[in-house]
Amino acid sequence: MDGYHKPDQQKLQALKDTANRLRISSIQATTAAGSGHPTSCCSAAEIMSVLFFHTMRYKSQDPRNAHNDRFVLSKGHAAPILYAVWAEAGFLPEAELLNLRKISSDLDGHPVPKQAFTDVATGSLGQGLGAACGMAYTGKYFDKASYRVYCLLGDGELSEGSVWEAMAFAGIYKLDNLVAILDINRLGQSEPAPLQHQLDVYQKRCEAFGWHTVIVNGHSVEELCKAFSQAKHQPTAIIAKTFKGRGISGVEDKESWHGKPLPKTMADQVIQEIQSQIQSKKKILATPPQEDAPSVDITNIRMPTPPSYKVGDKIATRKAYGQALAKLGHASDRIIALDGDTKNSTFSDLFKKEHPDRFIECYIAEQNMVSIAVGCATRNRTVPFCSTFAAFYTRAFDQIRMAAISESNINLCGSHCGVSIGEDGPSQMALEDLAMFRSVPMSTVFYPSDGVSTEKAVELAANTKGICFIRTSRPENAIIYSNNEDFQIGQAKVVLKSQDDQVTVIGAGVTLHEALAAADLLKKEKINIRVLDPFTIKPLDRKLILDSARATKGRILTVEDHYYEGGIGEAVSSAVVGEPGVTVTRLAVSQVPRSGKPAELLKMFGIDKDAIVQAVKGLVSKA
Repeated sequence: MDGYHKPDQQKLQALKDTANRLRISSIQATTAAGSGHPTSCCSAAEIMSVLFFHTMRYKSQDPRNAHNDRFVLSKGHAAPILYAVWAEAGFLPEAELLNLRKISSDLDGHPVPKQAFTDVATGSLGQGLGAACGMAYTGKYFDKASYRVYCLLGDGELSEGSVWEAMAFAGIYKLDNLVAILDINRLGQSEPAPLQHQLDVYQKRCEAFGWHTVIVNGHSVEELCKAFSQAKHQPTAIIAKTFKGRGISGVEDKESWHGKPLPKTMADQVIQEIQSQIQSKKKILATPPQEDAPSVDITNIRMPTPPSYKVGDKIATRKAYGQALAKLGHASDRIIALDGDTKNSTFSDLFKKEHPDRFIECYIAEQNMVSIAVGCATRNRTVPFCSTFAAFYTRAFDQIRMAAISESNINLCGSHCGVSIGEDGPSQMALEDLAMFRSVPMSTVFYPSDGVSTEKAVELAANTKGICFIRTSRPENAIIYSNNEDFQIGQAKVVLKSQDDQVTVIGAGVTLHEALAAADLLKKEKINIRVLDPFTIKPLDRKLILDSARATKGRILTVEDHYYEGGIGEAVSSAVVGEPGVTVTRLAVSQVPRSGKPAELLKMFGIDKDAIVQAVKGLVSKA
C-alpha cells in the first residue's frame, strides 16, 4: 500500500502493552467506582492504543490545542478507557482514575467538557459522529488545516437514525479528514446487536453512504496501524471486529455483563492475567501536530452598521433574521449558517448569497444539523447559526439537550411559529418550542417582534454563551422601534403606556401587534392598557413586569401564539408567583389547530385583538 510503513516489532509490542494497560486501568476504575462499563472499554483497547499512540497527532499536555487531531467517543459509556488514555499520555495522574464517578472528581460516568480532552458530551448514543462531522467540515473548509477527526462508535448505536444522517453528510461533503471506527463487539445492553458480527452488511451500508470502508480484526494492532494509514478522497470507516470484554476470561463475548464492574477478587485475578502479557512498562510518547490552524477570535462580533428600518414599514421577523445574519457575516468570517433545506423560507438564503463559502446545507436532517453546529463550534472555531421551522427542532431536542451538557455555544433560529402561519396546518406550526427551549439549562430565548429587535437579537446571540433560540414569525408586521433603540438580554420594553392603564398586556411577535390593535379599540371605550414586549422569554424582565403590574392594579394579561403549557403565560406566572395582589390571566392556543387564514386562526384560538379586548373588559369589570 502507498506510503504505509509497517511499525517494527518493538513498536507493535509497545502498542499491545499499552492496550493491556488501558484494559487494566478501565477494570480498576470501574471496580473502584462500583459501576461503569469495563466490557465496553475492553473491546476498544487496541483501537484506543493505536489511535492515541501511533496514529493521532496532538499535544498531550494541551488537549484543546487548535492544531491537535480531534477525537470523539460516541460510545460515551466507554469513558473509563478515554480517561485511561489521557493518564497513559501523562495528562491525568494515574491515581485520579480510581476517583471515577465520584462527586469530587471531574471523571464523570460519561465524557463531559469540564474535562479538557472532551470537546462534546456523549452518552446519549448516536450523536458523536454528527459532532465529528462538524469538526471535520470546519477543519477542511473553514480552517483549511491538516488536523484530522476520529470518532469511535459502538455497534449498538448504529441503530440510531442520527448516525446515518451523519454518514450521509460526510459522504456528500467528502470529509476525507474524518475517520469513523465502528467497534463491532457483537453485544448490546440487553441482547446481541441486530447484525452481530455480519461485518459485510456494515461494509455495504457504509459504502452506500459514500465512505471508503476497511474491515479489520479490531484486536490486531498491526491491522489497525495499516487501516489508519489509508488516506482516500472520501471519509473512512474502519469496521473493527472485536469482542466485548476482550481479555476478561469467563466474561469475554458473554451476555449479561454490560455496564457491570467486576467484583474485587475477580478483578484482581483478571488484572494479574492481563499484567502477565505486558512485556514492557515503557510508555509511547504522543506525536505532536502540524501547526497550521489559523488563530481565531470570535469575541465581540458587532453589526457593521445600525439597523435601517422605518417605523410603520412592514417586514416578517423571519426575513429580518436573514437580513441580519447576512449583515453580521460581514463583521466576522467565523459567522457560519446552517439550514435544513428551508433556506428560502427561513431567509438564511440571504446569508448564502453573500457568504456562500460559510453556508452549510444540512438537508432535511435536523438532528444532524444541530450536531454539526455543535462540532463546528468546538474549540471556539466558529459562531454557528442554524435555521429551520421552529416545529422541526422538537425532533432534535435530544441533540439540543446534549449541546447544553456540552456547554456548546450555538444559535438556533426557528421560523414559522404558531397558528399565524395559516394554511399549512398544525404539522408545520411550532406551539411547543418555547416550552422546550426554556427547559434547556443556561439557554437564552429571544422572541423579537419587529425588524429592529430581530437584528439586535441576532447580534446579541452571536456574543452570548450557551444555547440561544430566536423565534421568528411568518406574517409581516410593522416596525415599532427606532433604529437606535437599545436592546439587552433580560430587558423588556414598554411599547405603550398612559397615566391610568387598567391592565398590563404582555405579547410577543404577532400577539404584540394584536395587543397594540386591541389598545386602539379599547381606547375608544376609554380603557387604557399598558403593552409590554418581553424581547427575551428567558431570562424574563421580572422587575419591569412587576412594576407595570403594580401600576395597573396588579392585573397582567399574557397572550401568545403557543400552547398554554410552558410558554409566555407560564414564564410570567412563575416570575410573579407569591407577589401579593398580582394576578395573571392567560390567552394561548388550547388545542391542536387546523388550516385556515392567519387572522381566522388567531380568532378561532382566542389570541387576536378581539379576544384581548374581551379579556381586558372582563378583568376591568371584575373590579
